[in-house]
Amino acid sequence: MIAAAPASDVRSTLRHFILHNFYIANPASLSDESSLLDSGIIDSTGVLELVGFLEHDLGLTVADAELVPENLDTVSRLVAFVERKRKG
Repeated sequence: MIAAAPASDVRSTLRHFILHNFYIANPASLSDESSLLDSGIIDSTGVLELVGFLEHDLGLTVADAELVPENLDTVSRLVAFVERKRKG
């Protein structure tokens, strides 16, 4: 598990996970605002992999009600979600 880290480190950690676990034809094209779902980078199985990473590696608990695009669809939304969860 990764200890609480600044948002920039969380962003870097999340980007690394996404870039190394999902197919992205042009990794340089992945902006922090790119939709992971709409672009086909992550599908429903990918969401489960992402949640597993958030729970196992970042030490979060993700409730079923939190499995929504508003939390998980872009790197920026993921960073904000992690920060909210860590603040309680």
